[in-house]
Parts: sequence; C-alpha cells; structure tokens
Amino acid sequence: MTVTDRVEQGVTIVAIEGELDGKSAPEAQQAIVPLVPADGKLLIDMHGVPYMSSAGLRMMLLLYRQAVAKGSVVALVGLSEEIEDTMSATGFLDFFTVVGSVASGIELLNA
Repeated sequence: MTVTDRVEQGVTIVAIEGELDGKSAPEAQQAIVPLVPADGKLLIDMHGVPYMSSAGLRMMLLLYRQAVAKGSVVALVGLSEEIEDTMSATGFLDFFTVVGSVASGIELLNA
C-alpha cells in the first residue's frame, strides 16, 4: 500500500494504491491524516484500491471526521464498483461526495 499526495488548484489530492485491509488501513491512516488540510479541500483518489475491508471503511470514516473537524470538505474519486456498493449499503456514501474523475473532483471542490 502506498499513499502519495499533491496539490492542484488548491485541492489536496491523496492517491491510495493497494488493498485497504486490517493490516494496511492503520498505515494508510497514519500517512493520510496529517495531509488533511485545515479549511481546505481534500480529494481522495482510490483508483488504485481494488479491495477495502471494514478496517478501510473505519479509516475512511475517521478521515471524514478529521476533515470536518478541520473545516475541510472531502470528495472521493475512483471507487471500484464493489467498494462503491459496499459504501452505499453501509451508509458511508452519505458522508462523501463521489466524483468520476480527478478533474471533476477539483472542479466540484472549487465551485
């Protein structure tokens, strides 16, 4: 699992590569939480995440809560159909805006 970040047009983009499971989710959390901007915009790119367990869902909820606490907004991009279905069934999509591409995420967050 790898986490990379960059800033484009005032949006912090965090790309996750690899499975988010019981072993990798805590590592991802440690890498991503410090990247959550204060009063900013966060786009989590999950194109490289083929699988997410309940530990990954918990990590996503924690990221959402951290962002809200810091006054930031969060959007997700690149969810696989399976992950999107799981997040929808468990109510997690109620917390996030899901976009189809990084470009549309930047546009939405900057609107």
